[in-house]
Amino acid sequence: MKRLTLLFIAGLLTFNTFAQEREPTPIGGRPDIKGDLLIDFGFNTLNNKPDDLSTRFFPSRTFNVSYQYPFNIFGENSGFTFNPGIGIGTDKMAFTEDRTIFNNPLLGPESSILRSIREVHGDDIRVNRNVVAVNYIDFPLELRYHFNKSNYQKSMKVAIGGKVGFLLNSHTKIAYEDADGLTRKIKDRQNYGLAPIRYGVYTRLGFPGFNIWGYYGLNQVFQKDQGPFGTAANQINFGISVALF
Repeated sequence: MKRLTLLFIAGLLTFNTFAQEREPTPIGGRPDIKGDLLIDFGFNTLNNKPDDLSTRFFPSRTFNVSYQYPFNIFGENSGFTFNPGIGIGTDKMAFTEDRTIFNNPLLGPESSILRSIREVHGDDIRVNRNVVAVNYIDFPLELRYHFNKSNYQKSMKVAIGGKVGFLLNSHTKIAYEDADGLTRKIKDRQNYGLAPIRYGVYTRLGFPGFNIWGYYGLNQVFQKDQGPFGTAANQINFGISVALF
């Protein structure tokens, strides 16, 4: 997933470099390139979940990178643009009390159950890391209003939008130290009953160079009755983003 993200960014920066050969970089250092390369940093949590499915705040992080291209609507200087795009998103969920998801043998390979890591790997271990990583390819659609109608790039803006994401892969990552002081790292790549498609709505409050954003997932994180406790939990994400160009 890291390689795919780097290739995505590298491709856009290559386009950026090529475009700068034709368009001079304006004063202020931000290339005058049509569109936005946005990198989101934030956190996620599960909504509508049982208490046993609680996650730890700081390790449950969200990282998105996306490119969006603007189309003027209602006229050249109306302040409104429609911004479709494409991106890659990663959500990391860290469950409390050293628990994580494992395949549920009673439901089959497309399922998961929440279990204690010590119950699976031994009572005498010390858990150092415990996350579930879920990766998507996303297609955002966004409607923006720019307050500075003569210069959108230097304008404060508000946006509402939605996005659809398709599951690329998911895995759990566990690191623990056993009774002999040896560190074990286990990465288990499975579907875990996660929904193959995610969709939701989001909003942004933007300033030149960065944004504050929030996302509300409209679908269940896990397929119906295939996740831990048969949960119907959905996801809430929020954070800040920076605009590279």
